[in-house]
Amino acid sequence: MGLASRGWDVEVLTTCAVDHFTWENELVEGTSEEEGLLVRRFATVREPSRVGRRAHVLIDRGVAPTVDEQISWLGFWFRSPDLFQYLLGHGEDFDAVVFSPYLFWTTAVGLRTVAERAIVMPCLHDELYARLEVFRHVLADPAAVWFLSEPEHALAHRLGPVASCHTVTGAGVHVPVSYDPEGFRRRHGINRPFVLYAGRREKGKGWDWLVDAFACAVEVGVDLDLVTIGVGEVKVPEKLDGRVLDLGFVGADERDDVFAAAAAYVQPSRMESFSRTVMEAWLAGTPVLATAAGDVVAWHCRRSGGGLLFCDRDELVHLLRRVSESPSEVRTMAERGRHYVIREYSWEAVLDRMEASVRSLR
Repeated sequence: MGLASRGWDVEVLTTCAVDHFTWENELVEGTSEEEGLLVRRFATVREPSRVGRRAHVLIDRGVAPTVDEQISWLGFWFRSPDLFQYLLGHGEDFDAVVFSPYLFWTTAVGLRTVAERAIVMPCLHDELYARLEVFRHVLADPAAVWFLSEPEHALAHRLGPVASCHTVTGAGVHVPVSYDPEGFRRRHGINRPFVLYAGRREKGKGWDWLVDAFACAVEVGVDLDLVTIGVGEVKVPEKLDGRVLDLGFVGADERDDVFAAAAAYVQPSRMESFSRTVMEAWLAGTPVLATAAGDVVAWHCRRSGGGLLFCDRDELVHLLRRVSESPSEVRTMAERGRHYVIREYSWEAVLDRMEASVRSLR
């Protein structure tokens, strides 16, 4: 959308899947216009194999499979042969083809068809996946690489060769015109102060750990509730009945309002390459509590002065108590975070960096 608004002719090539767990074809295959952009959707093909399943189990255990097993694993979840063929036949029609994230078949395989004009936004995490041989070329072979943060950039260099043309562009974040936190509270019958978690409710994102830490905070009398939005199953112990409210997936306006209504936003995930939710919290005037184990979010907090870091459960409980007992003191940090987001990650700032990179490839 951003590049299109500046006069670039942009097409979106994607699959018909919406669920990154099943990769089922839930959307209609073909061409459509969505929000002014031409979107081409291609079907996924799933052919699970015993070799791919075995490789997946090994990776879950922290063990790298052989290269042959990795190749089977790469297509284990899905392939999109028609998308591959489209790139083969039409790749030269584009000045640049942007692939993201690094982890999927579409990037690892599609990149090879247009490497001389490919740009990769890898969204790297410090995880075993990033160290697999089948992904080495994703950072080394494209015409350019766009990183979302300096810690992600540094991680890429630790992993291996990186294309000579690479830069830290960041990601553009929409700045809402207004917020309605009181309206949000009325709509959901929320009368007590709360902290917010937004995103995938998964162990890998720190959700299970957060629930345990919040239970400890409740046990010692911290007067806050926990509200969560996003996808994934929410299971909480009985002792948290009435203290955790799950709103599921919400629209953009409701998302903005819940961020503004929260006393603080908690980011327990160390697996982040940018963390858009942290930016959304700061724009809404909400301070951030984040794990110090996440290099990227810790980097944002230190650069901006808009957040507080915790190293373990006891430190998070202490910070939650501080939010509960001194809300205005903690909230003053969020203004620094807001200035940081607007300065570094407004669409204008990020698009300037992206345009400069694309033009350098011509």
